[in-house]
Amino acid sequence: MILVLLSILLVIDIIALYQSKGLSAQRILPEKFSNSDSNTVKIQIKNAYSFKVFAEVIDELPIQFQKRDFLYTAEITSSENYEFEYEVTPLQRGEYIFGKLNVYAQSILKLAKIRKVFNAEQMVKVYPSFIQMKKLDFLAIDNRISQAGLKKIRRLGHTMEFEQIKEYVTGDDVRTINWKATAKHRNLMVNQFQDEKAQPVYSVIDTGRVMKMPFEGLSLLDYAINSSLAFSNIALRKKDKTGMISFSAKIEKILKDSSRMSQLQRIMESLYNINTDFKESDFGSLYAGINRFITHRSLLMLYTNFEHPSALERQLPYFKAINKRHVLVVIFFENTEITRLLHTQPENLSESAHQGVAEEFSQNKVKMAKELQRNGIQVVLTKPKDLSVNTINKYLEIKARGLI
Repeated sequence: MILVLLSILLVIDIIALYQSKGLSAQRILPEKFSNSDSNTVKIQIKNAYSFKVFAEVIDELPIQFQKRDFLYTAEITSSENYEFEYEVTPLQRGEYIFGKLNVYAQSILKLAKIRKVFNAEQMVKVYPSFIQMKKLDFLAIDNRISQAGLKKIRRLGHTMEFEQIKEYVTGDDVRTINWKATAKHRNLMVNQFQDEKAQPVYSVIDTGRVMKMPFEGLSLLDYAINSSLAFSNIALRKKDKTGMISFSAKIEKILKDSSRMSQLQRIMESLYNINTDFKESDFGSLYAGINRFITHRSLLMLYTNFEHPSALERQLPYFKAINKRHVLVVIFFENTEITRLLHTQPENLSESAHQGVAEEFSQNKVKMAKELQRNGIQVVLTKPKDLSVNTINKYLEIKARGLI
């Protein structure tokens, strides 16, 4: 009797679950993901049953996330539009393919379960960190740049272009008084200036094997790419012309400088496709390419890395030659893993020896920075996570000092 009753209930449960309408669901993805940032994926489920269901959602995430245990459960009442979100953080650029959106449903009886599949093979591209770019852009415009670590840098002298002569009003700088115009008009007249515009600045990205080193899941190359996008956005906001160069054994890409805001989208598309080829970087080829393609004095923000002074010594003649015609800023990285090791308490002789080697590596970075400065070359030595802020700070400092 019990077996017959259970069989009848099972048949009723199956018939109820296999109604023509039942559940429907969709995965809503943004147009693109931002690399190294938290991105939102939205799931919407519609319960067209006349009863409450117990749902299990298994989303097949892209292989890059290496996550195969996604499971979300929910109770969805009749005719309810149910919605939930989850976050994913990509750590490399490229195409991410989402597989099937599997939705399992059970009625209150829970004797049978039905599976429905939606949104198979959805693709979304992961671009350089436009979220970080927008964050720095907003803080700079809103005059709260200190919250992001940016410095307010006082402009030295008049590194600005003359705009017009106007009557003096309270608050004008008395150093700008034009005495000839004052004598002619018999009123105090002052020179009015505006920021210099359309100065060419380039992000120069080393894609050699030294830039493949990972820190906190992200390669140095991707840190440099994210920084280049944020920096280019700020430079365009400052009315400068921005461009981009990537190189390793040879010049790979050159995007000529432009002051149009559409240039930012071109830079983003160019950065999206940059990858390391694991070759030795040829700075001689870079020097020849810069001489050939960049004819005007420009600010060159060079993203690279050196772990030993001998590596820098081989490239220093090229840096000095580039710096004669342009303003070169060499940007390289602190080894934060070594820094972390230096702040741990050694427990035995072996760990003390490791700390001694780590101390030498750390001091080498400082020595290399000083050697570049001694040769008149601007330097940014930074932790990978602080790269964008420190790069923008250096750019603002150079603008304030009127070096370009």
